[in-house]
Amino acid sequence: MTPTSLSDLRARTGQELALSDWVTVTQEMVNGFADATGDHQFIHVDPVRAAQTPFGGPVAHGFLTLALLAGRLMTAGGGPRLEGARMVVNYGLNRVRFISPVPVGSRLRNRAVLLALEDGPGYVQLTVANTIELEGGDKPAATAETVMRVYL
Repeated sequence: MTPTSLSDLRARTGQELALSDWVTVTQEMVNGFADATGDHQFIHVDPVRAAQTPFGGPVAHGFLTLALLAGRLMTAGGGPRLEGARMVVNYGLNRVRFISPVPVGSRLRNRAVLLALEDGPGYVQLTVANTIELEGGDKPAATAETVMRVYL
């Protein structure tokens, strides 16, 4: 991934920043998330009982889908790397919606659009609209507006 200058990144406001690779949601990922959060609701971790629901099988936690933005769905797409960046931190979320269930075995990818870039003391703050696409779905799995600070 080629480093991008701040002026080049500014010019991309309103444009797509990245389209990630597809990521398969596995039962192991769901179980690990359940263990980490303590959310062992049967629709996530019990394939037999979950098969009896309208979902037809286990589904990922909404927050697992969101958490993938912190790693795989943001980094797998070859998003820009800002020249002079020392670190990037998640600053917050402005809006999150879980639109479609994510069955275990589904593939997700993220489409990221830069909404705003603001200067701060020693950092730039990026606001990014993320659409987490569900392969073969009519609607996305989720949408989330993320706010990140890139320290220079």
